[in-house]
Amino acid sequence: MTTRRTFLATLAAAGATYALSGVAALAVADDAVDFFRAVEMDDARSVKSLLGRGVDPNGTSRAGEPALVLAVREGSMQVLDVLLAAPGIRVDAPAMNGNTALMMAAFKGNRPAVDALLAKGAAVNREGWTPLHYAAAAGDVGIAGLLLQRGARIDAVSPKASGAYTPLMMAAREGREECAVFLAGKGADRRRKNAEGLDAARIAERADHRSIAAALR
Repeated sequence: MTTRRTFLATLAAAGATYALSGVAALAVADDAVDFFRAVEMDDARSVKSLLGRGVDPNGTSRAGEPALVLAVREGSMQVLDVLLAAPGIRVDAPAMNGNTALMMAAFKGNRPAVDALLAKGAAVNREGWTPLHYAAAAGDVGIAGLLLQRGARIDAVSPKASGAYTPLMMAAREGREECAVFLAGKGADRRRKNAEGLDAARIAERADHRSIAAALR
């Protein structure tokens, strides 16, 4: 009888532990949902509170975006400052699609975010798409120049499966004439060809950006 009672007590304790662990897991999940909502809303106070409760600043949203990338995408600058100050933050953690926070900041033309990320040590160069590609696509000459000053490879090539584009080609394709001329003036290779065998001028022509094509020739 004693053995049976002990066994039943053990089962009851195990069940209680399992139930508590389930409650804890739900609480953690709820905190994660609240965390990413706060990031989107630029609610720095809530983000600080949730980080203090143990939410991982490097966790990813349901869409596969790290909090840093989401903050930059949404223009949540107060939250960005909080995240950059969080111990263990991985400033170059990529989203599921490969975007880093610096790439997103370059594409958004968000110079304060670019400055803050660079100050934290964000990588200017990486394999495949780079922040300079994104600055060129957005036509932001100021950010492109800053990235070059920080050692960005001017003729970085995107993955072949994505067309093997350089930043100059991206500026040409997107009709960013000022940026295309700027990059060419900084020494970007006008003769380099993409995966289709087109140079930047031909890419501009195909996109009906004739003035860019003429400028690059």
